[in-house]
Amino acid sequence: MLNTLDLVLLLLAAAVVLVAVLRSVNLPPVLGYLLVGAMVGPHALKLVPESEGARHLAEFGVVFLMFSIGLEFSLPRLYAMKRIVFGLGSAQVLGSIALTLLIGRTTGLGWVASFALGGTLAMSSTAILSKLLADRLELDSRHGREIIGVLLFQDIAVVPLLILLPALSRPAEELAVTLGLAALKAAVLLALVLVFGPRLMRWWFTVVARRRSGELFMLNVLLITLGLAWLSELVGLSLALGAFLAGMLISETEYRYQVEEDIKPFRDVLLGLFFVTVGMFLDVKTIVWNLPAVIGMVLALLVCKFAIVFAASRAFGSPPGTAMRSGLWLCAGGEFGFVLLSEIVGLKLMPAGLIQVTVAALVLSMLLAPLIVQVSDKLVMRFVASEWLLRSMELTRVAAQSLNTDKHIIVCGYGRSGQYMARFLEQENVSYVALDLDPERVREAGAAGDTVVYGDAARRETLMAAGIMRASALVISFAEVEAALRVMHHAHALRPGLPIVVRAADEADMEKLSLGGAAEVVPEAFEGSIMLASHALALIGVPLSRVVKRIRDIRNQRYALMRGFFHGATDVGEAMDSSQARLHSVTVPSAAASIGHTIGELGLDEFGVGVSAVRRHGIRGLSPGPETRIHEGDVVVLLGLPQGLELAEQRLLKGG
Repeated sequence: MLNTLDLVLLLLAAAVVLVAVLRSVNLPPVLGYLLVGAMVGPHALKLVPESEGARHLAEFGVVFLMFSIGLEFSLPRLYAMKRIVFGLGSAQVLGSIALTLLIGRTTGLGWVASFALGGTLAMSSTAILSKLLADRLELDSRHGREIIGVLLFQDIAVVPLLILLPALSRPAEELAVTLGLAALKAAVLLALVLVFGPRLMRWWFTVVARRRSGELFMLNVLLITLGLAWLSELVGLSLALGAFLAGMLISETEYRYQVEEDIKPFRDVLLGLFFVTVGMFLDVKTIVWNLPAVIGMVLALLVCKFAIVFAASRAFGSPPGTAMRSGLWLCAGGEFGFVLLSEIVGLKLMPAGLIQVTVAALVLSMLLAPLIVQVSDKLVMRFVASEWLLRSMELTRVAAQSLNTDKHIIVCGYGRSGQYMARFLEQENVSYVALDLDPERVREAGAAGDTVVYGDAARRETLMAAGIMRASALVISFAEVEAALRVMHHAHALRPGLPIVVRAADEADMEKLSLGGAAEVVPEAFEGSIMLASHALALIGVPLSRVVKRIRDIRNQRYALMRGFFHGATDVGEAMDSSQARLHSVTVPSAAASIGHTIGELGLDEFGVGVSAVRRHGIRGLSPGPETRIHEGDVVVLLGLPQGLELAEQRLLKGG
């Protein structure tokens, strides 16, 4: 048996390696923690024996998870989505539990075990599905809103299920009294916390925040979280319920976002430990012996949950395509199933063999979830006849908007950034076509006269309908990197020379987006920082001309498009400034010496001159590299000082 330090190092090493591998293939780290637990647990290498101490420590992972859910709990948001959350969400969860009860009773499983199993299987993976929705730009789509609404209800449903499960472990004759007492305790605790808690919490956090101590603030968060969890357990309820209430209270204060950032490291580490302890339940031998049962449960889980979500979505008025997508996305299991399962194991509500099969089925279904999502569109198009009509109508609307436009700009995403840019283009009398996936935004903006249509810019056919072959540029105004790379991939395949400008939320993404084919990447943090600095300098008395020059120099260093200017006869003031970099266009005639040579071979940098752009066949290609070869008829845009520009032009035309 390993000593404590050896064991900790082994767990850390195994977790780092497995989580890194799973991250590289876009799978959730939850699966890595489960595999680590399975390897070191009492059923495999037997490095960690089953112990109450490990389970108690792992409970804190659940506490911080429920606290995080409470932080994100918003009554206004719930009210705005009440039809989806409490209608479709409750239909999915209650329908899953009811169907599991029916199947369980038919196969001879007790009703308590059937109910516990139903609650476990009813959950879907919030972590996996929300990330996939964001990556695929489908958060604002109709099925995206349905999926988020159902996931939100599942998060809420965990709380009453955690209250019900301990009550179900009591003898049958005490069940009604136990349930009633638990409900009464929960109602009283909830009422007290919600009535008196918000004002008290806001006052107390203000007192702590005024001390301006990060350590004190963090200690206070831990005190509130664990204190309310302890109070909840003291009155006979679960630790998780108290933590959820603590999160709810803090979410109503202005300190919510700071608390969320401070608590994240504790939550992630302890939650990882929790999933390691769940993985220790896995007995590979038992699973292999019961492999048909595991496969059967996975298939039953996927088919039954799909059928329930599809039927419920159709009942709430969704078209067949939307209902089918929602069903395919939500049919797999989720991490909250493991949270409920850990409670079930401690209360011994299910047979040990069934627990093994259930854990294995949940793990396999979560592995299958991204693959099911990947093929969901193809399945919908294959089996829903009306989807072809809807897709063609969508493309027709996009094509109708772009039909009479030429040399326009395609704006991908019509959020705040896209709308500000569209107004700027309108003021310059530049036509544009904007694509967005939020139907409400498209409806309202379209009614106001904006040239915006519903369409997925990450689809090749949508870009074609938007007139990409006639467009002068494409702008990606959303900050999702993977989605932006997909848009650029299709755009370059359709129109290789089209200039593309991309917005980046983080400077760390600039290189990836540039390599993906962006002519220019605009980082939000950079632009925000130089504007903050310019206002601050102007307010403290720095001459405005110096501030403007400083900003221009900084932007020139950052942006290829901002470097230099084309000198004209009217630039009297600039004519005397020979230190200012200029742009100069040189047309390459048929007899030019540079034809067939690359920019690198020409050696223009020895004159202090760079090539800003090369215009070929009427298309301006930005940021050409040293490997770019000069062709007859090219317009080469040079950037440099006047003396160097003259020498560079001679080399382009005459060589030497």
